[in-house]
Amino acid sequence: MNLGIFFEEVPDGDGTWIDLLLSGLGWTLSTAALAWILAFVLGSIVGVARTTDKTWMVRIGNAYVELFRNIPLIVQFFVWYFVIPGLIPAVKVWVTTLDPTQHQFVTAVVCLGFFTSSRIAEQVRSGIQSLSRGQRNAGYALGLTQLQTYRYVLLPMAYRIIIPPLTSEVMNLIKNTAVAYSIGLVELFFRTREMGEMTFRYFEAFAAATLIYVVIAMTANRVMAFIERRVAVPGYIAGGK
Repeated sequence: MNLGIFFEEVPDGDGTWIDLLLSGLGWTLSTAALAWILAFVLGSIVGVARTTDKTWMVRIGNAYVELFRNIPLIVQFFVWYFVIPGLIPAVKVWVTTLDPTQHQFVTAVVCLGFFTSSRIAEQVRSGIQSLSRGQRNAGYALGLTQLQTYRYVLLPMAYRIIIPPLTSEVMNLIKNTAVAYSIGLVELFFRTREMGEMTFRYFEAFAAATLIYVVIAMTANRVMAFIERRVAVPGYIAGGK
């Protein structure tokens, strides 16, 4: 194993190979962070919709989850990148104002956001439905509207309960950013393949990428575990002692 390869100059002279991998890491983290925000917001909205007493909202929410959860992620990347701009003229016009990297980045964020939101919606739904009916009724008895009951009574409890599965979704999202290489985004996996193909040091390149992914995933896991301990509700799934 030649560790010195990471400190050699890349062919274009723009830094070393370790710099190239770190630049890919930057795109990976940026994509994952923005996609998580989008996924959490959309997933919460859809998850709540699936627990209301409005049949049409439940059906729309169910269709949303089934659509984005059952189509392979790489297929969704191609649909968002190649098909959607062709179907919606306004999107096509807007995409033409972006450079290729920006287009790839926006597509990756949107695709991963929608894909992950379908999974978060299921977690939010299960979290709300795990609460006793009395909590919802207590909110109504206090004179709260349905929206206020969700905001002040149900969601604060549901989010605490579903932190463990949300931790898995955070880690999955980080790993799923690697699929963005399929549309040309220069994230960590893309840079790793580039290094391997140009230096023929595949072992070193992928060993480094593996280590980086493990460190990121473990860090995310520890952060979510800390949050879980701070907000745990005794007696529930995420309850701690």
